[in-house]
Amino acid sequence: MSITGQDFASDDPVELPLELRQLRFFVRAVESGSIRRAAAELGVAASLLSRELDRLEGRLATQLLRRARSGLIPTDAGFAFLRHAQLTLQHALEAVEAARQKRLVGHVSIGLPPSTASVLGVPLLLAMRERHPQLRVHLVEALSGHLPAMLDARQLDLALVTRANASRHWSVRPLIDERIYLLGRADLPGFPVADSLSVAELGDLPLIMPSGSHGLRATLDVVFARARVQPNIAMEIDGLALLMDTVSAGLGATLQPAAVVCRAPGLRAVPVTDSDARRPVLIAGQADDEMSPAVLATRVVIAEVTRELVTSGRWPGTILHDLNMGIVES
Repeated sequence: MSITGQDFASDDPVELPLELRQLRFFVRAVESGSIRRAAAELGVAASLLSRELDRLEGRLATQLLRRARSGLIPTDAGFAFLRHAQLTLQHALEAVEAARQKRLVGHVSIGLPPSTASVLGVPLLLAMRERHPQLRVHLVEALSGHLPAMLDARQLDLALVTRANASRHWSVRPLIDERIYLLGRADLPGFPVADSLSVAELGDLPLIMPSGSHGLRATLDVVFARARVQPNIAMEIDGLALLMDTVSAGLGATLQPAAVVCRAPGLRAVPVTDSDARRPVLIAGQADDEMSPAVLATRVVIAEVTRELVTSGRWPGTILHDLNMGIVES
């Protein structure tokens, strides 16, 4: 099997095709650190493996490996090439298996911030089990400030991130904008009785908020700055469950997106009227040409499940960005 050059839009003079066998030999050589060990694991002669690695470097016109007494050491070009070679082999294996089973196979890892996971998590898993039962789904709940680093480290295939945490290196698509609400006990001293308010009307109300590394906090800090408001941040808690327990105990109020309102029984929710008091949520992942069919299909399911939740009213206070339907507001 080989990779043809017909679908490559590149000015690189590399003469294609590159053989998948060469990629497999290269990856195994790097992983084992030795031509002899790699050849034994692959069941081929060491001389054959060495010749194929030389051919690969010749095709690429660059050195990928240095031979040292301690074993094989990838050059900078080798390290850069390694991940792409691994992805190509993974996608090829998944393509073969998908053809054999006539359905998508493989695995996909998805990162969700806790607030979003509370609304989207279970419906997404149910939809994935129904539509792509052969895909193994790894769902990771993590603070929004941590998800970008996990994407960069390729620990995640997809993640829902805020605009403040988005990177130009990713493939990013807008999903929703969530309205921000003030949440707290109605008997909390100073909690407003109005049906809505601006951040300028918060006064000295004690707020319990995530720290500055959190995507929501970054968004709200911009809202406070534009309104020239110095909020009374009484506590900072980087864990949604504990934060909401503290609010329920009456130690302060909090500002949270619409998803949290759905899981805040017993608390009063007051929408914030400032025009920029919304949390933009985007689907982020590696470049589209690096995504496996499983990841691309999962991205579609995330958008479809989100649309179902918004249009059915199960995710209130949300504006949906849908390329097929335009903008839908719940």
